[in-house]
Amino acid sequence: MARHRKPHVIPAATLKARRGLTACLVGASALTATLLTLTVTPGSPPAPDRFPAAPTAAEPQAAP
Repeated sequence: MARHRKPHVIPAATLKARRGLTACLVGASALTATLLTLTVTPGSPPAPDRFPAAPTAAEPQAAP
């Protein structure tokens, strides 16, 4: 029968700590993803009919 209870209030210090922790975790995951991208080599060699360092065409070309 307690319908009109006072809403649960989270202290401001707790909210600030949560925001800070979230920001740190986002930054750490972005840094980790960048480091992994730079250090991990692909598992398989490139396809023999592809040139990985070839420049791409500026305009789309029709298939022959």
